[in-house]
Amino acid sequence: MEALIPVINKLQDVFNTVGADIIQLPQIAVVGTQSSGKSSVLESLVGRDLLPRGTGVVTRRPLILQLVHVDPGDAQKSDDGRGEEWGKFLHTKNQIFTDFDEIRQEIENETERVSGNNKGISDEPIHLKIFSPHVVNLTLVDLPGITKVPVGDQPKDIEIQIRDLILKHISNPNCIILAVTAANTDMATSEALKVAREVDPDGRRTLAVVTKLDLMDAGTDAMDVLMGRVIPVKLGIIGVVNRSQLDINNKKSVADSIRDEHAFLQKKYPSLATRNGTKYLARTLNRLLMHHIRDCLPELKTRINVLAAQYQSLLNSYGEPVEDQSATLLQLITKFATEYCNTIEGTAKYIETAELCGGARICYIFHETFGRTLESVDPLGGLSTIDILTAIRNATGPRPSLFVPEVSFELLVKKQVKRLEEPSLRCVELVHEEMQRIIQHCSNYSTQELQRFPKLHEAIVEVVTSLLRKRLPITNEMVHNLVAIELAYINTKHPDFADACGVMNNNIEEQRRNRMRELPASVPRDKSVGKGPAVVPGEPPVAGADMVGAKAPAVGPQPEQDGTGNWRGMLKKGEDAPSSGPGSPLKGAVNLLDVVTNPVPVARKLSSREQRDCEVIERLIKSYFLIVRKNIQDSVPKAVMHFLVNHVKDSLQSELVGQLYKSGLLNDLLTESEDMAQRRKEAADMLQALQKASQVIAEIRETHLW
Repeated sequence: MEALIPVINKLQDVFNTVGADIIQLPQIAVVGTQSSGKSSVLESLVGRDLLPRGTGVVTRRPLILQLVHVDPGDAQKSDDGRGEEWGKFLHTKNQIFTDFDEIRQEIENETERVSGNNKGISDEPIHLKIFSPHVVNLTLVDLPGITKVPVGDQPKDIEIQIRDLILKHISNPNCIILAVTAANTDMATSEALKVAREVDPDGRRTLAVVTKLDLMDAGTDAMDVLMGRVIPVKLGIIGVVNRSQLDINNKKSVADSIRDEHAFLQKKYPSLATRNGTKYLARTLNRLLMHHIRDCLPELKTRINVLAAQYQSLLNSYGEPVEDQSATLLQLITKFATEYCNTIEGTAKYIETAELCGGARICYIFHETFGRTLESVDPLGGLSTIDILTAIRNATGPRPSLFVPEVSFELLVKKQVKRLEEPSLRCVELVHEEMQRIIQHCSNYSTQELQRFPKLHEAIVEVVTSLLRKRLPITNEMVHNLVAIELAYINTKHPDFADACGVMNNNIEEQRRNRMRELPASVPRDKSVGKGPAVVPGEPPVAGADMVGAKAPAVGPQPEQDGTGNWRGMLKKGEDAPSSGPGSPLKGAVNLLDVVTNPVPVARKLSSREQRDCEVIERLIKSYFLIVRKNIQDSVPKAVMHFLVNHVKDSLQSELVGQLYKSGLLNDLLTESEDMAQRRKEAADMLQALQKASQVIAEIRETHLW
């Protein structure tokens, strides 16, 4: 199992080469407040002074520190003069550092290069690998120390920035949290343990380290803390003794410090000496990380396989570099045309689930949007009773009518049928818009290869848009003609209209009989009253007699006429006729101008005949309008399908080939986008890294390490 940690280091190297952080590998994150001794703990584990020192925030970028144990014999056999201990940075490629002072200086330089010199922080990590025969295999992450108050020119939200950075790393379920707390502070106020509990409430991956055991107040000790009596930690609590600043200034080595630490523990905590100290901490971390890796490997293997399949699919979508331009262009044009037609037919490979698309939306426009709009059109909308009565009178001319004139019906019904043209043209517009949307749908979902060639994509969109634009006026003209055809000939012999008229006549006859029954008994029913035409017994009544109606007997003095039929009788009673001499005023004459300008006052009550005539016209208009509406509702979708949808489907590929398949356009149309080659390379590198990682895990299984 000891070989599991080098395996993880190898996986880390694999993913470092592509600069990706898509796999959360097992590691140990060091968390603590400023000046709690985090850096001293890490240096004790390495056995060398390699981390920057100073006041305030010194660690301003995450430092991923990989400790690699090498055999002393192998280290001495090296012929490149690197000695038995050396270090390598990821950002310096293959440069080897044997002087640990140079390593510390490189960390400071790289930190300032990214984070600047204003004490700001950055989440971009520094990768450092230390090879030594004196270390155990570990992967550690040194994080900035938790702070509360900004110092100097630090940003005001420095506390939030550091906290977010720490949480980003320790939220990884494959990360072991090393919570560092100074012994001369109250354990109950430990910020490191508080942050660790936020992401690890059960404490299954948290190990506590108590530093500065030698700096506690006289008369006190950390026995209760180390025994877990104050705050229990599942993975344990380990105490260590750090070098003081004086020791660092005096160049006291880490090895001497570890010997002094062992002597201190034997003297101060003899019963706990074997379970505390830097060496015990290193062995414990190695053991915890090893078991943690073993538990994480199955899930890690699954994650790597899934990602490999995803990147393989992504690389396939980018396609291979173009070799045969003619064949590639023809293939892309054919595929686009096929997918466009399939989207209309509903057989496309990529089916939209969020909304209706393609042929389904066209069907919805025909039978839901257009159908409901036509049904909502009132057959008598915009027509008042006065409009109908005025049309009837205008159709009769100067002669009083005996029947309802047919011209008035045609005039009014054409006006109503004309209202069906606007929703019909709107139906064409909606279908045209949907066929335009299908272009984008095919580009985004069906033919992703077009994204490689933006100029080809633009050319295809232009050709299809132009084809749709050419078919739009033709389709509109046909729909306009459908309405014009209905207006050209009002077929009153239509079977449905004849049946409606028969039912209406029966209703009118029934109403007439009911009115006759309601007449007073003194009024004779076998002949007309007054000067109307007589009704001969046994013979049908004179045409129009019923619609004209009978006049009531005159009551009171009748107007006097002079035998010439002039307007003397229109004068008021008791007034003389005006003299015919020149300049004589017309006294008491009716103002004929008022009668002419407003022949049908709106406020007056209609006579029974006028009301009956209007009802007849309304029923005829409604009956015929429903027939025409049914015809339009059926014929408009058929016209749109024939002149727009089917025509575009049938001629799309030939139009694309004719416009684009030209030798002079090949180089221009098949020019890849600027970032496509870079994205293809990145995907290929990541796929290669994932395949290597999969091979590493396979080696673990073969060597029975798992």
